[in-house]
Amino acid sequence: MICGAGHSGSTLLGMILGSHTDAFYMGEGGKARYLGDEKKPLRKRVCKICGEDCPVWAGFEWDGCSPLYAQVAAHVGKSVIIDSTKDEGWIEDRAAEVRSGGGRPVLLLLSRDGRAVVNSRLRKYPDRDPGEQIQAWVDKMATAQALFEAFDGPKMRIRYEDLAGNSAATIHALCHLIGLDYQSAMADFSAVDHHVLGGNSGTQFIAARSRFDDPDEAFVSLGSRTRDYYENHSGGIELDLRWKTEMKHEHLALFEQMAATANAPFQWGE
Repeated sequence: MICGAGHSGSTLLGMILGSHTDAFYMGEGGKARYLGDEKKPLRKRVCKICGEDCPVWAGFEWDGCSPLYAQVAAHVGKSVIIDSTKDEGWIEDRAAEVRSGGGRPVLLLLSRDGRAVVNSRLRKYPDRDPGEQIQAWVDKMATAQALFEAFDGPKMRIRYEDLAGNSAATIHALCHLIGLDYQSAMADFSAVDHHVLGGNSGTQFIAARSRFDDPDEAFVSLGSRTRDYYENHSGGIELDLRWKTEMKHEHLALFEQMAATANAPFQWGE
């Protein structure tokens, strides 16, 4: 299970782990509650890559009570399930569920320089208040770290910048923690067929691009502010530092004022 703040690279991390032959990345597992619920927006209740005709999620039903990961594991024939929902209550409930079934929950705390996270959120939601976005990141990292400290079981802190910039060593360490043999092909995450609920559309587009002759045939779509970046992406693991050129001076100054102390453990590149 992956905790931390959204826009920190959890879709990338999940797809890397889900590229192991014994693992399956379900995306944001919390959205399994919405499968088949026509009251929810389509993007929240279907596979983000396949859409409604997904060979994994179409027809899959969860009653909200049965052990979710065990059901998914039996459905896909994999022994390790990865979930990037990131909601602390959800993680606690699923961890208890796994333990009660004799399984072994593992918690990964994924962090990223807060300036990159806030810039990504402002790119996606340009009309939202920057101060609120900064405070939301500070608060989310505080609750995620509290969850991590209290978690009883195997756990690891991971920096997005290490995952993207020193991939092989980071993947080795993750496999050792989880109990998987290291497979070098995990770094080539876009070569694997992924079936994900929720999550980052850009990273999903990279994965979909290798599956479809025309990426526009995939369910996932990109907005005008991100299309150029992902259409020109190499398809491999790349360190995304767009915040360094995109983030407005006034937003950087506000971040420094509001979040410099909170960001000190996560600050990168200076």
